Amino acid sequence: MNPALIIIIVLVLGVVFVNGWTDAPNAIATVVSTRGMSPRSAVLMAAVLNFLGVLVMTHINAKVAFTIGNMVSFGSGHDSLVALAAALVAIVVWAVAAWYFGIPTSESHALIAGLTGAALTMDGLSSVNGQEWIKVLYGLGISSVLGFISGYFVVKLVAFLFKDMKRRNANVFFRWAQVVAAGFMAFLHGAQDGQKFIGVFMMGILLAKGLDMPAAFDVPFWILVLCSVTMGIGTSVGGYRIIKAVGMDMVKLEKYQGFSADIAASICLLISTLTGIPVSTTHTKTTAIMGVGASRRMSMVNWGVVKEMVLAWVLTFPACGLIGYIMAKIFLKVFV
Repeated sequence: MNPALIIIIVLVLGVVFVNGWTDAPNAIATVVSTRGMSPRSAVLMAAVLNFLGVLVMTHINAKVAFTIGNMVSFGSGHDSLVALAAALVAIVVWAVAAWYFGIPTSESHALIAGLTGAALTMDGLSSVNGQEWIKVLYGLGISSVLGFISGYFVVKLVAFLFKDMKRRNANVFFRWAQVVAAGFMAFLHGAQDGQKFIGVFMMGILLAKGLDMPAAFDVPFWILVLCSVTMGIGTSVGGYRIIKAVGMDMVKLEKYQGFSADIAASICLLISTLTGIPVSTTHTKTTAIMGVGASRRMSMVNWGVVKEMVLAWVLTFPACGLIGYIMAKIFLKVFV
């Protein structure tokens, strides 16, 4: 019966939908670019496995949701809900703009930046929990460095293990192997990104009740279902612009290379999710693809496209944080 909470829930679901729409295509970019699956089939598979990733992994281990939920403090009262609503609006604005220009920005970093920018309007730097925020910095390093390194070595290992297989047989094998690997990638995208938005969902509910965020909390089953279904629907809308930028423009991949990139990125995401570190699935996947391309020769990577992506990543924190801060100031003036 709380109108502010209803608005928060709608906005969180809007952010989840946009994440499925703009971020999930990264998970299936390689299998589409190597013609292992049609875009339509890949998007449908991603929608289903994103749904299952949110549902299953949050039930098993919700550490990422705890990290996001305790990263910043909005205080209490009506003001806190207004500021949280402003943060979510800022995230949607940034995500839609990135999709429009076909830039695979990180929805995770947009979420973190938007929440932080809005929280700063409440109580300055004391609104930021440094202990949880440091995990975000760890995640930035993991998703960028470990993604590249794992992509480089996984493709080397795959090439060594299958060096005696005839090319025709290898293409058939890796076509289906890549479908499985892309499925893992989609599942873990849901597990990692879905938990981030569940953390925000719980934040809104507890703020509406006038409660502080605890160090841990039980996630109601209906929230798991609602977030996973919304992400699945968002993914089914598709995101061919993002698929093209990540899977086609950056590096030209063969099937075994696409398989290697998906496996490498999936390993990084699984480790990060189980340890509660919120990483960017976009960074992890794209740097894994760079590592795969660089394993042959550095010139295989289109560094012009990479430069545009890195610039977008670097801009996300200050730009989305600033938008969140300005939105919160406006919302607090208008609605309080």
